[in-house]
This record gives sequence, C-alpha cells and structure tokens, in this order.
Amino acid sequence: MSTISTALRTQFKEPTREQLTEIFFSLPSSESLGKIDKSNDQQVEKMDINTVLSLSVQGIEDSYAGKLYLIAPYLAFASLDRKSMRFTIPLSTIRRVERLNARAGIYALSLSTWHGHKIIVQLTSLRTTADLFCSLLRDALKIELQRGQMKLVKPFVKTCYSEALVSDSSSVADNEREDGSLISEEKENAAPRESTYHGGLGLRFKFPGDPKKLREASKIKLWATYLRSHGRNLTLLRYPQCTRLVQVGLPNRLRGEMWETLSGSIYLRFSNPGYYDDLLKKNEGRTTTSTEDIEKDLHRSLPEYAGYQSEEGIGALRRVLQAYSFRNPELGYCQAMNILAAAILIYMSEEQAFWLLEVLCDRLLPGYYAPSMHGTLLDQRVFEALVQRTLPLIHDHFQEVDVQLSVASLPWFLSLFINSMPMIFAFRIVDCFFCMGPKVLFQVGLAILKINGEELLKIQDDGGFLNLMRDYFASLGDPAHPNSTDPRTRAITRFQELLLVSFREFSVITDEMIVSERKRFRNEVIHSLESFSKRSAIRSLKTLGRFTKDQAGLIYDALYMAMCIVPPSAPVNPPPVLLSIDGTAEKPETRIELRTFQYFLSEIATWARNEKIVSNGFQQRVDRKIAEHEFIDRLFFFWDASCRGALSFQDLVSGLDGIIFNDLMENIEWFFNVHDKNKDGYLTKDEVLTLSESLLFIFRYEVGDAYLGAVSRFMTNAFEYGDALLPPAEHEETKEETKEGEPSTPCIMESNQPYLNLATFRMVVLADEILESFFETDLSNSFRLEVIPDAEVPTSSNGLLGDLWSTIATDSNKKIFNMFTDEIGKTIGKHQVIQRPSIGRYTRLEEPKARESLLSPSMRKSPSKTNLAVSTSPSAPSLMPSSSSALTVNVKGQMSKDLPSIPPSASLSPMVQAVNARLMERTPFAIDDAKDDDDESEGELDGNDNDDCVMDEVDAFLEAHDSGLTDADQEVVKDLLNAEPLKQ
Repeated sequence: MSTISTALRTQFKEPTREQLTEIFFSLPSSESLGKIDKSNDQQVEKMDINTVLSLSVQGIEDSYAGKLYLIAPYLAFASLDRKSMRFTIPLSTIRRVERLNARAGIYALSLSTWHGHKIIVQLTSLRTTADLFCSLLRDALKIELQRGQMKLVKPFVKTCYSEALVSDSSSVADNEREDGSLISEEKENAAPRESTYHGGLGLRFKFPGDPKKLREASKIKLWATYLRSHGRNLTLLRYPQCTRLVQVGLPNRLRGEMWETLSGSIYLRFSNPGYYDDLLKKNEGRTTTSTEDIEKDLHRSLPEYAGYQSEEGIGALRRVLQAYSFRNPELGYCQAMNILAAAILIYMSEEQAFWLLEVLCDRLLPGYYAPSMHGTLLDQRVFEALVQRTLPLIHDHFQEVDVQLSVASLPWFLSLFINSMPMIFAFRIVDCFFCMGPKVLFQVGLAILKINGEELLKIQDDGGFLNLMRDYFASLGDPAHPNSTDPRTRAITRFQELLLVSFREFSVITDEMIVSERKRFRNEVIHSLESFSKRSAIRSLKTLGRFTKDQAGLIYDALYMAMCIVPPSAPVNPPPVLLSIDGTAEKPETRIELRTFQYFLSEIATWARNEKIVSNGFQQRVDRKIAEHEFIDRLFFFWDASCRGALSFQDLVSGLDGIIFNDLMENIEWFFNVHDKNKDGYLTKDEVLTLSESLLFIFRYEVGDAYLGAVSRFMTNAFEYGDALLPPAEHEETKEETKEGEPSTPCIMESNQPYLNLATFRMVVLADEILESFFETDLSNSFRLEVIPDAEVPTSSNGLLGDLWSTIATDSNKKIFNMFTDEIGKTIGKHQVIQRPSIGRYTRLEEPKARESLLSPSMRKSPSKTNLAVSTSPSAPSLMPSSSSALTVNVKGQMSKDLPSIPPSASLSPMVQAVNARLMERTPFAIDDAKDDDDESEGELDGNDNDDCVMDEVDAFLEAHDSGLTDADQEVVKDLLNAEPLKQ
C-alpha cells in the first residue's frame, strides 16, 4: 500500500504579485476567505494608487509618500521604503470619509477610524485614476455596511485587552498580579471576575518567568502610550517604534493580542465570529486518524508548564488541535503542531489560538507541518547556504568532520526555538517572528553559530554539537561578559547579546534574500522528496511481476505525471470487510479514477493518445491529446481486480505485467479476456463487434488500408465460422425439408448469447498475417516504458532575464504563438498536419488482400447472410463516432451472395460501417462485363460511321464544357482576344 501525493508541485508554485501583497500586509488569502464565507458574491476590483499620507500624532504632523491599496474588505498603506509606516485596517472600522476642499489640483480625502484617528490621504495620481479609486472605495464601504460588518466592530474590540489598557477609567490592573495573571480566580470563595477580554492559560496558571526581571510594568506603560497614540487591534498603525518595542519584549497580558494583530490572524477572527465554536459543535464526537494522533501527543506538550498538568489545559489544547484538523483535513495534524499550540495557548484564548495556528501553518510557515515537511527541509537547505556564505569557517569544518547542521537547526525552526530555549527567551524570539517575519529564524540561527564559533570549530561529531547547543541555551540568562569592568557591559545577558548580533550583524538577511534562496533550492528539495516517495512506493509493492525496479520507476513517473494533470481523490481507508491475512485493516492508499487513468495510459500506450506532427514553415512540433474510447474504459475495469472503481499503483504494475511480456498466444488470450465481459469463456456477437471496434481504434491512424482490410476479414471470418459451429436447429419441419447431402440450418441465436470461444477466436486471428503479426509483437510493443521529460522538475530561472523569460514562456503564450505560426503557415501554403500512427509497421499505401474463407464449401451456408442490410446508396457512411449503430454494408447484385452477414441486433459504430463500405462496396458497371466476340450485335455500324458519330459527340461535349467558364467570363475572353495593343 502506498500514498502518492502531488502536493509538492502545487505548493511550490511561485506566488503571484497579488499574493505577495497579501503576505506583506498580513491579509487573509483569497482562498482562506473563500473556504469560510461563500455567501458574499459581491466583489470590488482591487486597486492601488500613489498617495501622500498625513497623520497628526500628539500635535506633530507626519507625512509619508507611498501607495494606498484597496483590497476589499481591507484598506492598506505602505511607505515607499516599506519601513517608515504601514497599516492594514478593515473597511468596517472606517467611520467617515470626506472629500477635503483643498486648493486646485489637489485631490484629498479624510478618513476617520473607529478609534478616533484621522488619516489625510492625498491622491497624487491622475484625476481619472483618483475618481475611479474613490468610486471603488465607496462601493466597498457600501458592501461592508450591507453585510453588517460595521455593527460587529464594537462587540469585537471588547474582546481585546488593549481597549482596557488605554482606558483611563479601567480597573483591570487592580485585579491582576504583576505578571498579568488574574488575582480573583485564586482567592477562596471569590467569584470569578467577569471579563470579555480574551486571554490564555497564563491568567489562571501564571505566565512563565519573573515579572520583575522581565520588567512587565515598564513594558505595559510603553505599550499603553504607543497604542493610545497609534491605534490598536484592528486599527494599529505600524511605525519603526513598534518594531523596537517588540524587540524589547511584549508584556505577558498583551502578548496574545499583539501576536494576532501582527500576524493578521485577528482579521480572520473578526470576519468569522462563532466559527470556531460551530466547527467544534459540528464535529463533536468525530474520530479521525488525526484525532488519534493528537491524543498521543497531548501529554507530551510542554509538560513542565502547570497548565498542561491539569485537565483544563489538556482539554483546551485538544479542542484547538482537533478544530484545526477538521478545518484543514488535507493537512490534519503533524507532530510539532502540539508544541506551537501549547505555547500560544498560554497567552491566547482557544479561538485566538485556532486562527493563529491557521496563519502559521498556511502563510507564515507553509509546508513546515505537512506530512513531507517540505517547507522545513527547504528552509534547512537555505540555512545551510547562508551559513556557507556568512560563516565559511564553520561550514567547512562541519563538512570536514561530517557534522549535520540540521541535527540541531531543524528543531529550532520547527518549534520556533520553543523546544530548545527556556520559554521566556523563546517567546521573545516568537514576538520578533510575528512582527518581522520568517527571516528572524535565519538571523537568530546564524547568530547562535557565530557566538559559539570558537567552540564549534572544536567539535568532532553530532553529539558534541548537540551538547554544546544545549549548554548554551541553558546559560542564556547569564551575563555575556562577566569579567568586564563596565557595569553596563556586565549587565548584558547572553540572550541580549544574541538579539544584538541577530538584528545588527545579520540585518543583511532580508525577506527578499530568503525568497530568492528558497527559489534557488526549491527544485533540489522537490526532487529529493519525490525520489524518496518514489522509492517508498516501489518498496511498498507486493509484487513487481516481471518488471525491474527501474521499470517500475518509469511506471511511477507516468502515474505521477497523470496525477499532476488530473489529481485523484484523497486517499481513503478501504472498506472494513477488506482485511489482510492477520485481520488488521489495510492502510490508506492512493487510487486513480478513470479520467486520471486515461492520462496515465496515454503516457504508456501509443494508441491511447492522438499525436499530430504539425509543421508550418517556422517550426515542427508534436501536439498530443489523450484518446477516449470504450476500449480504454474496458481496460480500466479489467485491471480493477478488487472492483473498487479505482486503480492503485499495484493494480497498474500488475496490469502492465500481464501484457508487456506476453507472447503471441498470451496476447490473443489477453485481448479476448478484456472483451469477455461476464468471464464465461465466450464472446457474444455484440462483444465480437466491440472487439472489432477496439482493433479499429488501435489502427485508426495507420498508413494505408492494410489494417482496415485485416479487421474486415476478421469480422467476416469470425461470423462465418461462428455460424458454422452453431448447433443445428431441432425443428421437425426443418429436418423433413432438408435435402439429402445439404447441411442442416444452424439455429438462430440472440446477440447476447455465447457465440465465439477462445479457440475459435485464436484460429480466426492466426488466419490473417497482419493480425498475427500485431498480436505477436506490435501489441506488446505499443506499451512503451520511457523516461517522461515532463516528470522532471523544471530548473528555476534566476536573474532579471530568467524571470522575464519565465513570465513570457507560459503555456497559454505558447499556445497563442503556435496558433499564430499555424495561421501564417496556412497563408504561405506550408502548413501541414500528419497524424502519427500508433503501430507504424506500414509506411506506404497497400491495398487490402482478398479474403479467403476458412470454411469448406459444405460449411459455408450461414443464416446470417439473410440478415445483411443491402443498400443501393453509392455514398460511404460517415466516420462520425457513435456508441452504437447497426452494421450496414452497401453491396449490389452478385456481391452479396459471397459475403456473410451480421445480425441486425448487433450494434457497431459508423467507423466499422465506413470500413466495410470502403473495402467491400463497388458499384457494378455493365461495361466491365467480359463478352465474347461472337456475342456482338449484327446491326452495328461500320467503323467509319461509328468513328464519325463518336467525334461528333466529343465535339459537342467539348463545345459545351470547353473551359468551365461562365458566360460573363467568356465575354471577357472574347474582348481580350479582340483588344488592340497599347500604343507606345
């Protein structure tokens, strides 16, 4: 059993410009919004415009030039340097929009937010562009008003602690300890404090660390001042001061809200009130593989924290992880997610943690917690490259002593250092991560290696590397320079030194550099993971048959390519009745449906695809499309031995093993069994016709009529011999009327009754040289296991020219170019299309051979002759495809006496009709009848008179059909003949 996934090809796609904008502003992706809110069909066009933003903060006016983005239902701004100022606010928090009466030539708007801030926007683009932007903004605001989102702002902000923090009349601090945890909940017989503010387990079980050493009171004051002046929660304006405050550290009580604000998960929580509770209620009692894995890891999630030594903390963690697995069943649950969820639940409510986990797994750390962990592996490769570039001595030493950097760095990235450092320090790094993005992980990792550089150059194995890192993390609270004479220097801890080195010396590590490096190593990681998946799938096969592992790998490549084009359904568990020998249920495996199978077979079998060689004077190319026919459908169900309506990798290998290595007799039997629907060892008359259609489908593009003639002879011989072997009729009247020496008339049978057995079918095939050659070699050779170039990972394009070429050379642009060159080729007369044959044995036209009957003269009386439909129409039937039609052969006169007939109840497509009509129809002409000289009429004219009559007829014909010109054209010709030459 094997599970094959093509997610790597889709998940590693380059983000579009729109997606990059959403990531920068921490906006929910369009896909995330589409999964949740499907009722809102009203959409406003996205637009950005050049602006100058003016704000008045504490009497000081600041202006920033930049771009204003309308990404409904959000309004976002970023300064030109993308650092000085930016914000993302929901449109529902805008309370008033006014057009300012400015001087001529200035187009300005005044925006008033929920928290009372006034933002002046000066639109510096053209007047028409500014009018369009204002029109779109007005439409977007109307939609938000109609949806009722503006009414939700007030109850939502009440759940944010920052509202109480900046309020002068709030008494929140009176009920809290210095670290931010609640006091009233621990007093005996004291009623719990009623509060709408969201908070985590730390409110009850205290927050990690000593609040005095962490300077919680000072941090609270600094943040209260900033939030009061620059907005909060939904309307936060982000200045460089905000980043500096985050680097200093977030206060415990405010940490959860700032995490969701900086990461953008607050917008998901605001847009989907009650979604988390509804999701849990809807899936209450549901058990999946993910929920079982979650139960195993619950008690291994930060067990040292008091909250997870109680059922309250374990229950909260269980609900958050299960809710996410229900929301994202494709990902479900992956190890290390429990560590993240347990950490953020200390500072956030369950609903907050649920939405933050969504942002972490889908946007901030994509692929980190997937089953293949491709995101983590890619970033590890990027980290190794950065170490080689910035710390070459350490990199070379690790290469020399064969120390794997990922042994220590992989857990750092996967758990955001939470599992490696003391929690109070790890949460400081997590603060910076949500504020500054994934580059923080690389900066901190490089700083750790640089600070410990001297000790790292002494290690000789992986064990020494891990021990050194463990000792370093345990000493992060110690002074970095205990022997210094400067008191300030002695006060610097190792953790402060780590942050200083990270954000100063490694500030060169930017988001753009990380994206570029990921793009550089993306294909290497994909190839590595796909190769591992391929080897695992081949090892999981129960049998390879007569294939080698390399040949099985080629089958896997074709299957993988087909799955990339037409993705199959998600792997599911087999029915409970399908148990292995030891009684345990089989594991889930990937199975493909019919449509995916058609693409797979088109990569393997030459006749399962339509290939056209197109030349137009500029290029020569091969256009390939999959073929659709009943024979492919029959093959699909023939290989579906377990009758599940889908094929596994094992089914495909076993099915191909049953045809590629066959000899002549085995191929004939295989082809017979494919068309024997009820597996009774006989073909009915309908199945004989279907088998003939399958042969015609395989031979449809062969050169000449040799194969068509072979199929025609096969049909004739099959029905002739099949009728001859039928038992005689048992009617007494028939017996009495049968003359002596004449064979008895076979009984007339229905078209769905057993008619032709394998031995007879084999004899009919071997009677034809072309069919014998096809079944001996051509059928098996038509299945070709070749390297699929498209299955290889394309190389990434680096640099300006590479990016430009990747933008131009898209599939749609290639199709447009091909169509353009084809039209030019048609115009200049050099366009040519040639269908590539599937077999290719015959390369020149050959007439079909005459059929020789397999029966002796005494056996040739067939009841099917009387059922032939005789038509006098001189035109051949159409070649349009059809599922069923009666076989009609156009014959005249004597020809019908020598041809066996097919019962009218048998059905066949017009393709068979056309072939038979083409090969068997010929209009008899009297002039072709051979006569003796004595039969000539005595009243014939003599030779001279006859010649004169003939010449008169020829002259009359030529006069009437002289040139094929119309009367008007002939008048023009006469004028030209009588025209005089021009005078010089």
